[in-house]
Amino acid sequence: MSPTTAGGAPRSNVRIALVGLGAIAQTAHLPVLSKMRGVSVVALCDNDRVKARALAQRFGVENTYPDIEDLLENEALDAVVIATPSHAHEPHVLSALRAGLHVMCERPFALTGKGVERILAAAKKAARMVFVANSHRFRLDAQALHAFIHGGELGKVYAVRAGEYRTPSSMAPWRLRRAESGGGAFMHLGLPLLDLAGWIADFPEPLRASATMTRGRGASAVEDSLFVFAELSNGFNVTIDVNWAYPGSEDRWWFEVLGTEGAARMSPLRVTKLIHGKPIDASPSGALQRDTPLTQSYRAAFAHFVAVLRGEATYKAPDDQVLIYHALEGIYQAAESGREFRA
Repeated sequence: MSPTTAGGAPRSNVRIALVGLGAIAQTAHLPVLSKMRGVSVVALCDNDRVKARALAQRFGVENTYPDIEDLLENEALDAVVIATPSHAHEPHVLSALRAGLHVMCERPFALTGKGVERILAAAKKAARMVFVANSHRFRLDAQALHAFIHGGELGKVYAVRAGEYRTPSSMAPWRLRRAESGGGAFMHLGLPLLDLAGWIADFPEPLRASATMTRGRGASAVEDSLFVFAELSNGFNVTIDVNWAYPGSEDRWWFEVLGTEGAARMSPLRVTKLIHGKPIDASPSGALQRDTPLTQSYRAAFAHFVAVLRGEATYKAPDDQVLIYHALEGIYQAAESGREFRA
């Protein structure tokens, strides 16, 4: 499945187009991909023509398009990166798959578990690869934590305690409309924590969840905060607490794993092991990270994406996202109803 020319000969660079030029495209996708060896960013697509042309000039991209269908019809591509507003992810991914392209899609993959299933079925039918930009899995501290856990260093892992608080800030208006965003603080901040917890724990099946949330007035309003306690199979449990209207003085982010023989938290990574009943610092040492976690994680995620496209790494379909997105729906159901959700 490596990139080829029309005659079948290997092509040196993977030809990629970016669809959607919002904040994440400008702060992560374009800065990383424009400098990545073996990649040619050949086109940008956004309905804001002025922004698209300005970014194309800044990053040396030749062509711009206002519509994804025009892009797919007129460009010779290997893959597209989808970073449009959330409600457009599923239709845009499906369009790209029908055009015979591989796809990297920003979170959320779709707004529902059924949407995720439709994407995976379409990718299988088209014999093309789809990826979710779960860049948090590629953070250096997350990779180290994963290795610690799966090496048995913490004993049997039984809990994750995670959350993110953000002080109020301006955001794209579509994020505040549930039909377009799929949700508020939990969709934006909680989903990556939910995925990270699932990945750390090998995606145990959800059993039940209790949740509470606060949101603005009106049927279309999204939540400003949500707290969930979920019990999963194998005795594993997760709490996630998110708030994007935090009235404190600074943003907060935490992710802690508890095991029978130790505990670990990000960020930075700190590991404590119980030795003869006493907690001992067993944090790994290493070179200082020059990049921010955002830049580093996207660089690693895109490097893996390109390596798979070039046939240099093994592809694994993101089937685990079906479980994650059905769990997401259960959490929202519990928060909406005020009753425990049972799988």
